[in-house]
Amino acid sequence: MKWPGMLFERVQVGGYAPVMSDRVALLKGIRGWLVVFVVCLVLSGATAFPLVHELRWTEDLLRSLSVPDRLPGLMDWIERVRRGLDATDAKYPFVLYGTDWLAFAHLVIAVAFYGPYRDPVRNIWVVEFGMIGCAGIVPLALICGPIRGIPFWWSVVDMSFGVFGVIPLYVLRKKIKRLEALTAAPPAAAVVTA
Repeated sequence: MKWPGMLFERVQVGGYAPVMSDRVALLKGIRGWLVVFVVCLVLSGATAFPLVHELRWTEDLLRSLSVPDRLPGLMDWIERVRRGLDATDAKYPFVLYGTDWLAFAHLVIAVAFYGPYRDPVRNIWVVEFGMIGCAGIVPLALICGPIRGIPFWWSVVDMSFGVFGVIPLYVLRKKIKRLEALTAAPPAAAVVTA
């Protein structure tokens, strides 16, 4: 009798019991981490589409929570960015087309992670590419942030996406390497001639 995703192992009492193999368990773990990462990537990208409205909602929410009293610097920054986006949207809406492309890029990158979902060992390069991308966030924020007048504390928030993004990718890479070791063919036995 076979069950999908299960291997059967003969047990001492003479019957058969389903036992999940290490390989299947590892593959399930890899796919779970991939789903979490892709969902976060899609959400991160999708939020770039309604940027103007989103910032208005955020400002209203922060005001209702009395954030201006506790964190006036944050509120000043949110208000400044909202005013800038409102002015850009009113006079130069084509500039916001850039954030549409940013959102699209996130979605395309998310689709690339279907490769490791199907065949993690063969497509580990996608995970490594993602790790390189996460590492690139830090110098980008440190270089471009000051050029664009972004407060340092906001650059730290931006850098946290790279730091927190690389964690699941690092875990994935380790799991994929373990899966690769499990699926590698055992070495052939040497033939001894006398």
